Amino acid sequence: MKLHEYQTKQIFKNYRLNVPNSILITDAEQLGDALKAIGDRCVLKCQVHAGGRGKAGGVKLVTNSDEANEYVNTMLMSNLVTHQTDEAGVPITSILVEELTNIKTELYLAMTLDRNNQCPTILASKAGGMEIEEVAESNPEDIIYENINPSVGLQSFQIRNLITKLEIPKESFEEFTHLIKTVVKIFYDIDASLLEINPLVISDDKKVIALDGKVNIEDDAMFRHPDLLELRDRTQEDQLEAEATDLDIAYVNLTGNVGCLVNGAGLAMATLDVTNQAGASPANFLDVGGGADVEKVAKAVSIILSDPKVTKVLVNIFGGILRCDIAADGIVSAYERTGSKLPLVVRMLGTNVDEGQKILRNSGLNVTFAETLSEAASAISKLSG
Repeated sequence: MKLHEYQTKQIFKNYRLNVPNSILITDAEQLGDALKAIGDRCVLKCQVHAGGRGKAGGVKLVTNSDEANEYVNTMLMSNLVTHQTDEAGVPITSILVEELTNIKTELYLAMTLDRNNQCPTILASKAGGMEIEEVAESNPEDIIYENINPSVGLQSFQIRNLITKLEIPKESFEEFTHLIKTVVKIFYDIDASLLEINPLVISDDKKVIALDGKVNIEDDAMFRHPDLLELRDRTQEDQLEAEATDLDIAYVNLTGNVGCLVNGAGLAMATLDVTNQAGASPANFLDVGGGADVEKVAKAVSIILSDPKVTKVLVNIFGGILRCDIAADGIVSAYERTGSKLPLVVRMLGTNVDEGQKILRNSGLNVTFAETLSEAASAISKLSG
């Protein structure tokens, strides 16, 4: 689950990290009071779950109330399109009104999981304010890595390495050390998969300030954080993905037109690959799970059928815990509920496969059966739509 900048900064404040004073507004009428508290010279920052918002016009420094009003009235309740969004962009439902900071130095700091080394790692760079992907591509030597051994935790020598390589001024040593230790603590406390401060700035008076903040929390750990779950902003999520999440269905919306219903994540990935190789384009990744019942299968298929991109459906079921007859009943139920007439290509193997195929044959649906995944992918590619 992703957090907004303002939510991330509230967590930082709770852990006694320095952040600029700011006020969140969700309505243009709230701007006047915010400017009275923050000042007419300020930074307006659209709160969206997408990187690259600065380049896309989602962050603006204003010098007076007229500029602020014009910007807020233009941006609030519009959509922001960045290189990380689709063509529709993401809705701007709130804007952070933030005080200006006198910046001496901009740095980059993040903590994430290094899956190759199987440990948390701190990433840092003197190229603050830039997207770290650009730095990694153009000047990879500018990125500093400090892997944290889970058995012993963050060590003092690692903080000293960061201080030295980032050229932290002596007057900021204490605050920087506090920040690094606190970032590690927050990362563990909230089960984050990513914590990013970009830029982390040192001000003219040598204060260490988190000028921006981004946090992603591991979805599988959300049951431990009901308080953080309340921070979820569904307006920033793909609505089909949000619906699937609520149903505990693994679903990712893609750009193609072939709806895919599969049980098992590995089988689902293989299905997407083979479908692509056959010249068709998957509209989604969907793993309905091994223990799904008729209702869960029906809801999964309904999600697929509600996607306007989908013109045909590929079903690849290996019956085990999820029996083929249960999958078939769920598919038929979804088609009856939605009234869809989209054609299906079905490949079924395993438990009760004969019963499952019989249910589909007698359903009146436009079904083509295939023995192998390759045959199914070839058949779905040849279907019109």
